[in-house]
Amino acid sequence: MKRKLPATLCLALLGGLLPVSGHPQQGTGFSQEPEVKSFIIEMHERYGFDVAHLTRQFAAVRPNATVLRAIRPPAVPEKQRSWQRYRERFVNSRRVDGGQRFWQQHEVTLQRAAAIYGVPPEIVVAIIGVETEYGQNMGSFGVLEALSSLAFHYPPRAEFFRSELEQFLLLARENGLSPLSIKGSYAGAIGIPQFMPSSQRRFAVDFDNDDRIDLRNSNVDAIGSVARFLQQHGWQKDAPVAVPASVNGDPAMLIAAGIKPALSVRELASQGVVPDTVLAAGDADRPAALIDLVSPGAPTGYWLGFDNFYVITRYNRSSFYAMAVFQLAEALRETRNTLAGTR
Repeated sequence: MKRKLPATLCLALLGGLLPVSGHPQQGTGFSQEPEVKSFIIEMHERYGFDVAHLTRQFAAVRPNATVLRAIRPPAVPEKQRSWQRYRERFVNSRRVDGGQRFWQQHEVTLQRAAAIYGVPPEIVVAIIGVETEYGQNMGSFGVLEALSSLAFHYPPRAEFFRSELEQFLLLARENGLSPLSIKGSYAGAIGIPQFMPSSQRRFAVDFDNDDRIDLRNSNVDAIGSVARFLQQHGWQKDAPVAVPASVNGDPAMLIAAGIKPALSVRELASQGVVPDTVLAAGDADRPAALIDLVSPGAPTGYWLGFDNFYVITRYNRSSFYAMAVFQLAEALRETRNTLAGTR
């Protein structure tokens, strides 16, 4: 690690390299902005990054209007939230067919991940299917530019994205990569499983044993990393994910309680929420949460989400997302079993 420079010298160096104005000028990108200058100094002082080198990298990127539009919720929602519409995007024949091919190609790896982390293959395949359609759509945004845009030009979540930018620069350095070379989503998610930089540094694994973690090119690393992420967030082996339910009475208070399981199935039944399927022995005492799947013009679907359902929402904090993963996983498993029975 290079010797750290005093903060005053860093400021002087930045001042000599860059105009004082906080407004980006032609050809200088983010490196003109006071917040970015401070960030560069922090990265030098905390982690030994070279000031001049980091400044040149930030000079090569500039605020991305497309990223900032994508992250903002619409001022006036064009359409009501719809589970039916959301489901059609992810639980369809194209993703089921693609998932079967992916599962067949990586069956040994998926079984190894299940043995180590306790997460069934269909759940891992479904997450990768929902995230990038099995690696086909990993994002075309420069991650440095996307994260910088959100860290310094999107105040509502600036703290979060500034932390992810820090993690991204550390990740790139650890892997000997130029931050300018890495592409991802508009929110800075990277690779086949779309891990944020902090998640990659904390949960990703070298599952193919080639002495590096590569979530952009290694399906094996992606599979192991998704399984480990879920296991580290509390996945329970062989435990249920969700079951459909019927509701008698007004479920508003139970819905407002959120998606983290708190009441047992037995307690929920006393409040008018009854599973539509016969549960395994002992599952009536499992904690669950009431999940509502709302579609305009259609009856609301109700499900009981168990701890494993909640774990999926740690990947993406949306009940629609978790249910799409679960239902795609069920479709993948059922199709695979059907195909096996016809051989």
